[in-house]
Amino acid sequence: MATLNQTIGLSEARRLIRATGDELEELFDAARLTRNRRTGSTITYSRKVFAPLTNLCRDRCAYCTFAREADDPAAHTMTPAEVLAVAEAGRRAGCKEILFSLGDKPELRYPAHKSWLAAQGFGSTVEYLAAMCQLVFEETRLMPHSNPGALTRAELELLQPMNASMGMMLESTSDRLLAPGQAHYQCPDKVPAVRLRTLRDAGEAKVPFTTGILIGIGETPEERVDALFAIRELHDRYGHIQEVIIQNFRAKPDTFFAQHAEPGLLDLTRTAAVARLIFGLEVSIQIPPNLTPDSFSALLAAGIDDWGGISPVTLDFINPERAWPKLALLREATETAGFELRERLAAYPRYINWIPSPMRDKVSGLTDSKGLVRGDQEVW
Repeated sequence: MATLNQTIGLSEARRLIRATGDELEELFDAARLTRNRRTGSTITYSRKVFAPLTNLCRDRCAYCTFAREADDPAAHTMTPAEVLAVAEAGRRAGCKEILFSLGDKPELRYPAHKSWLAAQGFGSTVEYLAAMCQLVFEETRLMPHSNPGALTRAELELLQPMNASMGMMLESTSDRLLAPGQAHYQCPDKVPAVRLRTLRDAGEAKVPFTTGILIGIGETPEERVDALFAIRELHDRYGHIQEVIIQNFRAKPDTFFAQHAEPGLLDLTRTAAVARLIFGLEVSIQIPPNLTPDSFSALLAAGIDDWGGISPVTLDFINPERAWPKLALLREATETAGFELRERLAAYPRYINWIPSPMRDKVSGLTDSKGLVRGDQEVW
């Protein structure tokens, strides 16, 4: 087992990802000790509003209910007025972040969407996203965090000036999952090499970046470790990964994976604990609380230090059946476990200097000496 001054290697991580008995308890103990050395008694979250810019997507993941076909009555691309309305509602509720989530490159699948973009003066969905980020910041001062999937270097640089941070789940590095019947069949933007290139380009561009893995979609435990090490290798090179999310697959009706088995709590927490030791003191480890709402204490015991973005205004549009926990309830559970819940920005404290100006100029009025949101700026 790693000491507090070092991370674990690949072979040890592959062993621990299947730990049981005494070794499992030692794993959790080491993860907690590492977390406590990293952040002490502080557990963070970001107060956000969620803007699903478009639910059109060229990929067809086997587990997704977010993406819609263009002729589906539920298919929708937000107008600028709708984006501003959501952002303003978030601002009034004390949010500091607006999370833009959208499908990958829908204009390459749907000619009508491409025509709509052209009529608005945009050549791509990412160009439209960049304009909406600028609009929101100029009108509401909310800090955008964009989650548009796989990006080219040019697209990253287009979005960077108006994003406090960006994100894209790696999900997996297993090429097996691209085969027919697997989770990422017919998903060109889920090819591991494509997503790893986006992570690399984000590092070269010095973008504070969120990524992570989705567990329970057909990968082996060892393949989870491989994906985590792929992330660590890029972070070791560029230093840009601010958080790694360990997200558990939840089965949804009307999807190809509707009957696919979900990972259990032990599987989730063991994976998070291994991730904590892989990344050591460098990177935050997060588990979305709305996907495992009755086990907050167990998640904290696995060594996580962040709850992610929580919205008092909007749904989790990727998992709309999973309501965000009330902030008061999350604070109570966090404090009962012996921690203090603190609000952070879309960019973690160590990355505040990476936030582009003029957005960075706003930060000084929101944060304390630790880079977390001042108590008088929090709204419960």
